[in-house]
Amino acid sequence: MSELSVKIRIADRDYPLRVSPQEEERLRYAGRLLNERLKEFREQYGIQDKQDLLAMIALTTLADRVKATKEKDGTDAALTERLARLDELLSSVVLA
Repeated sequence: MSELSVKIRIADRDYPLRVSPQEEERLRYAGRLLNERLKEFREQYGIQDKQDLLAMIALTTLADRVKATKEKDGTDAALTERLARLDELLSSVVLA
């Protein structure tokens, strides 16, 4: 499969990447979102240093991911428990 050479601009710097055609749109979209968050954090906190802004975004993004993973794990456990109970009920009906 052929790869594309693209440049993603983040915080006024270009980052050259070689990506598959399927990844190109996703990476460009992620770059736009990151630049929007940079602008939001700059306006909200009054911070101009791009490295500080990127670090804050990385931290909040990872914290959000950790939270989502924990919530997903809780949902998965609850679903597994409910499915086990349903299986028991169905088994008791079929075997009765």
